[in-house]
Amino acid sequence: MTNLRTAALAALLALLCAGSPALAGVPSHPPAPAPGGPGRPGGPGAERPGAERPGTAAFDTGPARAALKRLLPRHADRFTLVPDASAAAAGADTFTVSGRAGAITVRGSTGATLLTGVGWYLQHVAGVDIGWPGDSIGMLPARLPAVPAPVTRSALVPHRYALNDTDDGYSGPYRTFAQHQRQIDLMALHGINEVFVQAGAEYPYYRALQGFGYSAAELRAWIPAPGHQSWWLLQNLSGFGGPVSERLMRERAALGARIAEQLRGLGMTPVLPGYFGTVPPGFADRNPGAVTVPQGDWAGFERPDWLDPSSAAFPKVAAAYYAEQRAVFGDSTMYRMSPLHEGGTVGTVDVRAAAGAVQSALHAAHPGALWAVLGWQDSPRKELLAGVDTSKVLILDGLSDRYNRLDRETRWGGVPYALGTIYNFGGHTTVGANTSVWLDRFGAWQTKTNSALRGIAYLPEATGTNPAAFDLFTDMAWEPGPIDQKAWFADFAARRYGRPDAEAAAAWEELRKGPYSTSSGLWSESQDSLFTARPSLTAAGAAYWSPRSMRYPADSVRRALDHLLKVDPRLRGSSAYRFDLVDTARQALANHSRVLLPGIRAAYEAKDLARFRTLTAAWQDAERRLDALTGSDPNFRLGDWLAAARAAGADRAEQDRYEYDARSILSVWGARSTSEGGFLHDYANREWHGLVRELYAPRWAAYFKALDEALVKGTAPAEADWHAFEEAWARRTTRHPADATTPTAPTGDPHKLATAVAVLLKAAGRTG
Repeated sequence: MTNLRTAALAALLALLCAGSPALAGVPSHPPAPAPGGPGRPGGPGAERPGAERPGTAAFDTGPARAALKRLLPRHADRFTLVPDASAAAAGADTFTVSGRAGAITVRGSTGATLLTGVGWYLQHVAGVDIGWPGDSIGMLPARLPAVPAPVTRSALVPHRYALNDTDDGYSGPYRTFAQHQRQIDLMALHGINEVFVQAGAEYPYYRALQGFGYSAAELRAWIPAPGHQSWWLLQNLSGFGGPVSERLMRERAALGARIAEQLRGLGMTPVLPGYFGTVPPGFADRNPGAVTVPQGDWAGFERPDWLDPSSAAFPKVAAAYYAEQRAVFGDSTMYRMSPLHEGGTVGTVDVRAAAGAVQSALHAAHPGALWAVLGWQDSPRKELLAGVDTSKVLILDGLSDRYNRLDRETRWGGVPYALGTIYNFGGHTTVGANTSVWLDRFGAWQTKTNSALRGIAYLPEATGTNPAAFDLFTDMAWEPGPIDQKAWFADFAARRYGRPDAEAAAAWEELRKGPYSTSSGLWSESQDSLFTARPSLTAAGAAYWSPRSMRYPADSVRRALDHLLKVDPRLRGSSAYRFDLVDTARQALANHSRVLLPGIRAAYEAKDLARFRTLTAAWQDAERRLDALTGSDPNFRLGDWLAAARAAGADRAEQDRYEYDARSILSVWGARSTSEGGFLHDYANREWHGLVRELYAPRWAAYFKALDEALVKGTAPAEADWHAFEEAWARRTTRHPADATTPTAPTGDPHKLATAVAVLLKAAGRTG
């Protein structure tokens, strides 16, 4: 079955990438793979996690073995992977780890669970870490240590969901399959079993809507460029950054198909976007009898229209959409939809009836499929939940750790939900998370009377930051009994660099007490940097929607940096150490911006020109250090981000268009009306090499120059059009080698650069 599935997928990918005329109609597409095959979560009617699974046939361990070779190329052959047919038949997500020195055996109920067992062994027996990002596997001995006694772990909840709707936009809309594959390997290693797949999600819309009166050109202009497609799928905007080429849509569809198949091969569920009624302008005019409702404004963008799901046209469009989606992506058992996300207009739509119609259309295409909906602001509405079979709904709670006095059972009437976290907004490089809140609430909510908690949902708006947060959040679903936060961070420090080290332990204890022990009440993420803020003497944050002040004592990060610099030199060669050192030094420097700016303001208001110039020079020196520091690690580089976008274009015009898409989302985030009126500018601010030097530092330099001239002349400072400044940067291109001011290869010695930051901060502390 697996070989047949792979052959069918290969044929489909060839057709997609070649633009074959066979794509002209659904019937000519290769048939969807048969449901329920080995290593596949199933098609229509397949069982959800926790349900009885028929049969006891062993699954194919080949995909897990291949992932293990990617993760541990020098040690993969030291592991024996054994399918646990009885656990699979019982519907239990379970692994058992055992073995003597040099020969480790892992039994598991799925390919992904086998990898979770390997991950447990690496953390708890071998004492190394494969994080997101950074690892210490170079410290693994050639002869792996024995497991003292067999250890079995079972998932505490059936749903371990990952990826926010915005992840594709903020983590990298132009990533390669190898990058997505690495992400899947890491999620399996950490116990995730359900993953949102967005890449290529535009293709079913593009194909299906051509049957409802729209030309290919109209649809290509309506669909945004990849960097902004996340919000189009959420029904927030359309068209921005386009038009997209049909070639790119085919390639993205092929990419999404490979991602979905990779997940199925490991026994993980590819969570696909469902259809809830998004249509282009003029749909009712082209389709007599259709009822559409204009959705109004989202942050300055005009939202796409909503086709009333209870109208006669909706099931026809939904059926066409799901048929096109199935032809490319195959079937799944879980689909992601959030009608009326962050507002929207109900108009004359009966939300209860509409919700029922959306679920009916989903089940007509995929009987019994689970509808995953984001718990965010007022969503899901009570009327929506009242109109559906809630046993086939899972709410992904994005606010579990943000506010206090939450009662999800009362709020959602006992509908199953997953405790979620969004500790990162827009891909901010800030360190920290409300980890103690996670631990307290997961245990309490799971054991409360009539608990509807059925999972965890890893939902940062961008992934690839805060590896400690990813490790801890996913561990909650597998570790029996309450996790002690202090003990967990001590263990994390011991494995993060491959050996216990007193200085590493002290560093992570400081980070635990500081940015990783922030409280709930108003925020789920830490403050961002003022270096990335739009210039103002009263700037309190970069993103309008971010915390306006420090959420923990800044000294905790500075002390952590001092300790990390003293870690045993023999442990400094890992990518984990390099990332943590650069990230901690970056955060310490970012926190210093909140000390410098009030001093600059005081000097300006006192008309103390000498003091003003001294402090603004210190600010600009800190920005230069920040840019150099982040250039020493590959995870903080604008060059890679832009190069990936340009690689997606077939000609210069298309390359420039996609580079603007990639630059815009980091800076202006749309047109003037959205950037200014919707307060979206700098929403995705990041302290990245190249971004600091090209955008943030020149922006502050222009501002300080205007203030300096005002002090000298005794006049008011010149007004600046910051949107025009930022838009000019977003419109730049790196089409010629001479223009490529953001190299993609790391430069500089991280330890020397971080040491210089520590020296600077100590000197600043002594001088006040």
